[in-house]
Amino acid sequence: MKELTVVAHPLIQHHLARLRNAGIGETEFRHRLALVCKLMTFEVTKGLPTKPTEVETPLETTNCDELGCDLVFVSILRAGLGMQDAFLHLAPESKVGHIGLYRNEETLEPVFYYSKLPQNLSNSVTILLDPMLATGGSLAAAVALLKENHARHIKCVTLVSAPEGVQTLAKSHPDVEIFTAALDRTLNENGYILPGLGDAGDRQFRT
Repeated sequence: MKELTVVAHPLIQHHLARLRNAGIGETEFRHRLALVCKLMTFEVTKGLPTKPTEVETPLETTNCDELGCDLVFVSILRAGLGMQDAFLHLAPESKVGHIGLYRNEETLEPVFYYSKLPQNLSNSVTILLDPMLATGGSLAAAVALLKENHARHIKCVTLVSAPEGVQTLAKSHPDVEIFTAALDRTLNENGYILPGLGDAGDRQFRT
């Protein structure tokens, strides 16, 4: 298994505490979710390659570094949408993809209904966005789809993860890095994370 990184920055933990609070509304939830994602961006992208470039400043020519790879952010609909804009804010040149799937509430198995991905994923670093890593079935299926579309360098970013989901994803895709803001205790009988923060999609969109 590649490294599991719990990004435990004090500001992230502060905003996460508010996100867990059942009493906040969707406006604050979306705002805090975006703040956590922006703070996580620095850790998620820390190891990206750079390449030298020459820049003409107002005074002289100088040597600088810029990203040496293409970035692709793929959000899992619909909950991942709240993460997408936060990452794009700090990496606006990136490409964006979307994967639509939902979890069958009886079998807990993922069901696909939509996929739109950029081309040339083999030459990119692909960052998969989904707030919750619960059973791990949905993220594992989404990673498999990315690999079918030739993605070779994949990172998964979640807000809250359960040990069961981390284990499932690591077993299915040991080459994929996982970043999360919190590793919670367990899953309940319905496959929801405990203590968790509820359904991230419902809380973002009040549906």
